[in-house]
Amino acid sequence: MACACGELARYAGRRPKTFVSVLGLLILQRAYYHCVACGAGFYPRDRALGLEGGTLSPGVLRMVGRVGAMVSFEEGYELLRELAGVDVSTKHVERAAEALGREVAEDERRVVEPPPDHVGVASTLYLGVDGTGVPMRTSELEGRQGKQPDGSSKTREVKLVTVWSAEGRDEEGTPVRDPGSVSYSAAIESAATRDTDKNRSQFAYRVEREAHRRGFDCAQRRVVLGDGASWIWNLVDEHFPGAIQIVDRFHAKQKLSEVANSIYGTDSALGREWSRERYDELDDGNIEAVLDSLRLHAPKDDEARKCVDSVQRNRQRMDYARFRAEGLCTSTGVVEAGCKVAIGTRCKRSGMHWTVAGADAIIALRCCQLSARFDAFWQRRAAARPVPE
Repeated sequence: MACACGELARYAGRRPKTFVSVLGLLILQRAYYHCVACGAGFYPRDRALGLEGGTLSPGVLRMVGRVGAMVSFEEGYELLRELAGVDVSTKHVERAAEALGREVAEDERRVVEPPPDHVGVASTLYLGVDGTGVPMRTSELEGRQGKQPDGSSKTREVKLVTVWSAEGRDEEGTPVRDPGSVSYSAAIESAATRDTDKNRSQFAYRVEREAHRRGFDCAQRRVVLGDGASWIWNLVDEHFPGAIQIVDRFHAKQKLSEVANSIYGTDSALGREWSRERYDELDDGNIEAVLDSLRLHAPKDDEARKCVDSVQRNRQRMDYARFRAEGLCTSTGVVEAGCKVAIGTRCKRSGMHWTVAGADAIIALRCCQLSARFDAFWQRRAAARPVPE
């Protein structure tokens, strides 16, 4: 048979392999081929059956991928044993799930297929980005600045991009996320770039892939939601010109509450009254009134001064009265929920500490499953296996 080096490998007998299947341990007798030219050997039947490089059948590996993405590796081991009668050690679950997650991550980078001819693209699509910290092993944090009292860090930030639609409305006419419309893509990667950089950031490429995959550019209205961070809007200006940009309404109100606490003290009745008045002005689209109130305190209060700068910079993104009249979402609740569902629920449990590679692999696997893409990935994976003649 043909070897990868281009020469011919000769049949060198049959050898056994023990593997775990959904029916328990099985022993497979298969042909072995050896190449004299390069010294490599291979088992064509292993390739065809998806057993190359591992001891789990595809059916068991798929189970491991499912449980590894949803629960801890220890819990995955227990579920496999109790519900499927399959005995795969905790460490084996970890190694196999992470290996599969790395395949998923590579598939995510390679397969970026938009909906054909706008099929299935909602008239309005929303895109949001956010980040959340994941606890890391000490070896992954050496030399990194953090928020601890001594300047060290305990986490690395996972950046998430989410795309969804909200064609439905509740009783008050507020847009409601459409069931099954949310997709996620995330990893521990940077969103920072300099003006002199030739290439975009890793996260910018991720955002672009997910937007293309979902047909974001094909939607009649494209809306990007985020907090007031400048890097978000710089990314949007570059990659999605013409998209409607909205600062999360609750984030904006939280900033006003922080100003009130700074001026009047925490839990002050005057502060709460001041905040409510600013909230109403913000909801009514009266940005100038909000700015006037902030400017009164800005000379003596740093929080008020910083908030003035933020509101001025984002005033077009905070026109909530207009957005509401146009039937648009103004909250990043879906994105924040995504940080919890896609990342926090799996990776931020008590006692967990990750490597970057391990966290990225499981996050890729989890996002793939939560975005209802696991079946399509598995089909591509199976189709890629060569069939021996």
